[in-house]
Amino acid sequence: MEAKARPHSGPSLLKRMKQDLVARYQLYLLILLPFTYIVVFHYFPMYGLQIAFKDFVATQGITGSPWVGFKHFENFFTSPSFELVIRNTIFLTIYGLLIGFPIPIILALALNNTLRTKFKKSVQLITYAPHFISVVVLVGMMYQFLSPKFGIVNQLIGLFGHDPIMFMGSEQWFRHLYVWSDIWQQMGWSSIIYLSVLSTVDGDQHEAAIVDGASRFRRVLHVDLPAIIPTAVILLILNTGYIMSLGFEKVYLMQNTMNLSSSEVISTYLYKLSFASSLPNYSYSAAIGFFNSIINFTILCIVNGLAKRYGNTSLW
Repeated sequence: MEAKARPHSGPSLLKRMKQDLVARYQLYLLILLPFTYIVVFHYFPMYGLQIAFKDFVATQGITGSPWVGFKHFENFFTSPSFELVIRNTIFLTIYGLLIGFPIPIILALALNNTLRTKFKKSVQLITYAPHFISVVVLVGMMYQFLSPKFGIVNQLIGLFGHDPIMFMGSEQWFRHLYVWSDIWQQMGWSSIIYLSVLSTVDGDQHEAAIVDGASRFRRVLHVDLPAIIPTAVILLILNTGYIMSLGFEKVYLMQNTMNLSSSEVISTYLYKLSFASSLPNYSYSAAIGFFNSIINFTILCIVNGLAKRYGNTSLW
C-alpha cells in the first residue's frame, strides 16, 4: 500500500519560507518598494474614507468627529453644481474616448503597413515627441498659438477677413481644444502597444492572404485587425474605468471664468472645495470622491462583463 502524504507541519512550513526568503532575498527586496507604495498610498488612506460619513473636525480627529450618515452625499446630489460637473466630466471623457481611442489603432495599422522605413521612423518620431511635453508647456503653447492678438492661428484667420476668435475663453471651443490637443499629444505613444502586437503576427498569414488574392486593405482588415482586437478590448475596459476621473492638471490650466460652464469637472470642483476655499469642507469633498470611485468601479464591472459575454476577452 502506498503511504499517504503527510501534511506539512507548521514549523517545517515556516522553516521552508525562511529558507526561500534567504535564497531569493533580491527578488523580495525588488518588490518591497512597490508593495510599500501600494499599502501606504492606496490601502492605508482608505481609513480616511469614513470622514465622508462624518462632519470632520480637525481638533477632534477622524474617530472623534460626529457621524452624519449620507448627509454630504445628499448635499452633493441636490447641489446646483451637481448636474454641471457630472455633465462636463462625462462629456469630455466620452468625447475623448470615442475620438481618441481608435486613432492610435489606425496609426499603428498605417505604420505597420508602410514599406518606406525612413518615412515610418520619421512619422514615429514626430508622433512620439509630443508625449514628452509637460502639460504646463502644452497649455502655454495653446495660449500662445491661439491668442486673439498675437496667435498665429488668429493671424491666419485674419488673412481671410474674419475677426479673431477667443479660443481659450470660449465655452464651445474648450471641449474641442482639450480633446484634440490630448489626442495630438498621446496618439503616437499609445500606438506603441499596438505596433508591438502587430509585430507578433505570423508572416505566413499574410503570405497565404496574398496567394488568395487579398489586397493590402483586406489583409489589414482580416489579419492585422483581429490580432490587436483583444489588446484593444482590454485597454478599452481599463479606459472606461476612468470615465468619471478626468485629469485635473490640464483642465485647471485651461480653465478661466469665461469657459467655466464647460470646463468645471469633478476634479477641479473638488480642488476648489478642499484647497482653494477659505472654509474647506473635507467631508463633503471625501463624499464626492467616494461617489466618483463607486461610479468608476461600477462602469468598469459592467463593461468587463459585456466584453466577457460577447467577446470572450476580459480583465477577470
